[in-house]
Amino acid sequence: MSQPPPEAQIDEPVPSQRWFAPYALLPTGLAKDVTFEVSGGRFARVRPGSDAAGADQVLSGIAMPGFANSHSHAFHRALRGRTHSGTGTFWTWRESMFDLAGRLDPEAYYALARAVYAEMVLAGITTVGEFHYLHHGPDGRPYSYPNAMSNALTRAAEDAGLRITLLDTLYLSGGLTAQGHTRLDRLQMRFSDQVADDWSRRTARHRERDHVRVGLAVHSVRAVPRSWLTFVRDLAVNSPHARARGRQLPVHAHVSEQPEENEACVAYYGCTATELLHDAGLVGPQFTAVHATHLTEKDVAVLGRARATIAFCPTTERDVAAGIGPARLLHDAGARLSLGTDQHAVIDMFEEARALEMHERLVSGERGRLGLRALESALTAHDSLGWEDCGQLRAGARADVVVVDLDSPRTAGAMPEQIVMAATSADIRDVVIDGEFVVTNRQHRLGDVGALLRDGIAPLWS
Repeated sequence: MSQPPPEAQIDEPVPSQRWFAPYALLPTGLAKDVTFEVSGGRFARVRPGSDAAGADQVLSGIAMPGFANSHSHAFHRALRGRTHSGTGTFWTWRESMFDLAGRLDPEAYYALARAVYAEMVLAGITTVGEFHYLHHGPDGRPYSYPNAMSNALTRAAEDAGLRITLLDTLYLSGGLTAQGHTRLDRLQMRFSDQVADDWSRRTARHRERDHVRVGLAVHSVRAVPRSWLTFVRDLAVNSPHARARGRQLPVHAHVSEQPEENEACVAYYGCTATELLHDAGLVGPQFTAVHATHLTEKDVAVLGRARATIAFCPTTERDVAAGIGPARLLHDAGARLSLGTDQHAVIDMFEEARALEMHERLVSGERGRLGLRALESALTAHDSLGWEDCGQLRAGARADVVVVDLDSPRTAGAMPEQIVMAATSADIRDVVIDGEFVVTNRQHRLGDVGALLRDGIAPLWS
């Protein structure tokens, strides 16, 4: 569906707010002296080449669209600064993550997630995709309210002021070897509904709201046997949420994050993880492959032809020594790129975007492998989370704005059109979500986010 040009006007006779920005990143590129007229949480009109006269608010810096964090595990934030030293691999890091998971209950999860989501908003994130598999009590028994843990996440997101797509995750087996799927271990029991039908009934109980949408996730081909992948596809098309929305739900999956996963999949199923998911009918425009680090040429072609989205999480992928994924090859093949903070080694979308380009330079020996427009698109891939009306400063879109300081020690002297390559999250002055200022002059409306994080994390390790 074509989008109106940035200067177009929708049927809105009296805008309720008028903002002015000296620079703004519009769908057509960088524009100067831009006035935004906002009503009902949406842009009513966007006018470049205007002046600040009559503006209710001057946005001091460059106005960018809100960022989309396409892949988050909120509880992993409590591992920051605790798992980075020593030796080991992804699999040894996972042991620490499992230990943390066993310490959380709904109220502790709410306190932690509320602080983590506030940190995300400070970093310009206006929509988060929460890849949620921490479903039940530590012994695997469901809470009396089966969605107590996911409700903690949606409450936390609402308090922090950002939208959330709850990617409720199917997790049925403990792993995959050349001999087949293994049983869930004691720590994995709380991730699993044991039976896919129970998972689908529980996901049907989620309530969508203005800031909450529901999606589905396959944890990985390690955790979901082939016989259940078509079940997920059918649920994405026919679930109550899909019927109410009139479109397929987004489906995300960890794909080929580790070589061991690929080797086991080929040994047992005779094909790669991407091929397995494609044969089940999951790989299409509504599908997001998370990480996609260790792909074959055929995998790249399959994902590209399908116009699937790839969620790269560069700071996590390098922290757990997972490797560098083929971003340029996927982009050239037709796949769409998005960015996530995953385990939140840092929460800085500028850092994730730069890493996507810089990793390509390291493996290729060439500069400008992706280019600024590709990075800007990856920063704002809200549609991969089911929010098609976000991520552009244009009439009719949700009024999300990230205002980046052009005069900080990091950005002073930078050309506005290259701000993605200079700024950090510390340079974000204001964040507007659905027309409301959630961050003003670097202060979140909840107050001291550092204190919130401290209070949410400290009890988990005491």
